[in-house]
Amino acid sequence: MNYSIRRQLTPTERDPFGNMSDVVSHLLFHRGITTAENAKDFLNPDYDFGVHDPFLLKDAERAAERIVSAIKGNEKIAIYSDYDADGIPAAALFNDFFKRIGYQNFVIYIPHRHNEGFGLNVDAVDQLAEQGVQILITLDCGISDVEPVARAVEKGMIVIVTDHHEPPAVLPVAFAIIDHKQSDCSYPDKNLCGTGVGFKLIQAILKKERFGLKEGHEKWLLDLVGIATLSDMVSLTGENRIFAHYGLQVLRKTPRKGLVRLLQKLKIAQRYLTEDDISFMITPRINAASRMGVPMDAFKLLAAETDEDADLAATHLDEINNERKGVVASLVKEVRKTIGKRHGQTMPSVIVLGNPEWRPSLLGLAANSCAEEFRRPVFLWGRDGDNLIKGSCRSEGESSVVEIMRAAPTGVFTQFGGHHHSGGFAVANEAVHYLEQRLNEAQQKILQMKNSISGGGDLGTVAPLVDREDNGTQLAAQYDNEFIDAELTLEAVTWGLNEELTRLAPFGIDNEKPVFLFKNVAPATVRTFGKTNNHVELGFKKANGSPLPAISFFGATSPWMEKVKPGQPIDLVASIEKSMFRGRPELRLRVVDVL
Repeated sequence: MNYSIRRQLTPTERDPFGNMSDVVSHLLFHRGITTAENAKDFLNPDYDFGVHDPFLLKDAERAAERIVSAIKGNEKIAIYSDYDADGIPAAALFNDFFKRIGYQNFVIYIPHRHNEGFGLNVDAVDQLAEQGVQILITLDCGISDVEPVARAVEKGMIVIVTDHHEPPAVLPVAFAIIDHKQSDCSYPDKNLCGTGVGFKLIQAILKKERFGLKEGHEKWLLDLVGIATLSDMVSLTGENRIFAHYGLQVLRKTPRKGLVRLLQKLKIAQRYLTEDDISFMITPRINAASRMGVPMDAFKLLAAETDEDADLAATHLDEINNERKGVVASLVKEVRKTIGKRHGQTMPSVIVLGNPEWRPSLLGLAANSCAEEFRRPVFLWGRDGDNLIKGSCRSEGESSVVEIMRAAPTGVFTQFGGHHHSGGFAVANEAVHYLEQRLNEAQQKILQMKNSISGGGDLGTVAPLVDREDNGTQLAAQYDNEFIDAELTLEAVTWGLNEELTRLAPFGIDNEKPVFLFKNVAPATVRTFGKTNNHVELGFKKANGSPLPAISFFGATSPWMEKVKPGQPIDLVASIEKSMFRGRPELRLRVVDVL
């Protein structure tokens, strides 16, 4: 990997930041924040001034009025959410909200990932109709589910869709559709996750009727919004930055029993919880539930009301996550081996691979690893419980998998959706045989169009994808690997500098953790640790003799390990972090790469 160090600011560029430190000014400027006002807003997230009016969302007021009416009339409401770490917190959000206002006539439905697949389905609608459901609210899904929504309407239900995925050309005929990505929705922030949209609906409901809740009480629900926002890899700017910031604040003191017990089990100090703890420890365990066939188990963790239920849920999620890791590791190995045999050194623009024996629910993790390794979009497919061909796709960072799928000829996919970086799809049996050819043709068409528009120029910087469900095995991928923020000495790494950097947190998409270059530094010690010795610690010493460790979790097999020897100088790329392992504060580096 070839890195570039971000240039220093000119006096004119530095001037708007006033008394802010040089390092904060430098980092803000290179994150696109160039005025004093924008810097102040960024460094001081403010819920009261930074969160938008929910009624700016198309159909939000209409939906809120109908839900208020349903609650007052004791109509039966079904909450139907997606099964991942965005959808499940959304279901828990409404479960919590309804219980807080004393409303009991509702049911929660989370589909089985393998047997039912993504989104609303007709069989589920029929089941809910038999239970007497009158109002159906979808969370983090529904925008593409034309037929199931039509079935629900036919059954006499009022359907309210809340989603954040890209709307298709034909929308479902629902009573209300709340999705900020609709072309005729004027909502100022287009980056909310599914739980974020669900929270806006709750804000809209409370704007119509408080149901006895004090003003601002809904902020206690931000722990769930924070988990989803940090899990779903949405841009941590604008409203999402506020949700992540306040979400972490609430999480650090949440009384939610299941989360508290899980944090205890993982030996994470709740009061020092960080975005990395969510992304690499909590998120994988929520997602493991649906991947291993038990999505309601993750919901039970977030909704547990007794210590016994909390302990059972936390223990179970941890166990199935360990099982999931073993299954995925074997799958990734098989996928890599097959790709190597089929393509050798000549890789197509888009890699497409499938096996009827592969479980679709695990393919996203494998696709992500391969997209990262082979530096191109990867589409993997298998067969689900209904014998349908379904799969997941991941981008190498530059390409949009949704754009590729949209550019494919009609008839290739029976269903698809997702984001720039990741997506899911279903393919007819006869179409799977030429799927690779069609997707490569679609990618070439997209690249030709972009080249003609840009005059053949650079298509942009590749921002590598991080799979936040792989427990941190590819931690370096959370950074924009093309750039290093600045060059530092080991002596410059102080608690004061760390405090300055923390002002920019939480870090994530569009606000990457700052990365620094430490040139010609020699570790005094090199050791591996962990149950299987798969983690690495490089022990550095500053000029005054004080120690400065550099940690790489799962780094023992990294290619750069060949360059690391005690006493031999290296050029180290790393971030700076505070560790609270076993309750003891430690300032350390986190290895990104060794040059």
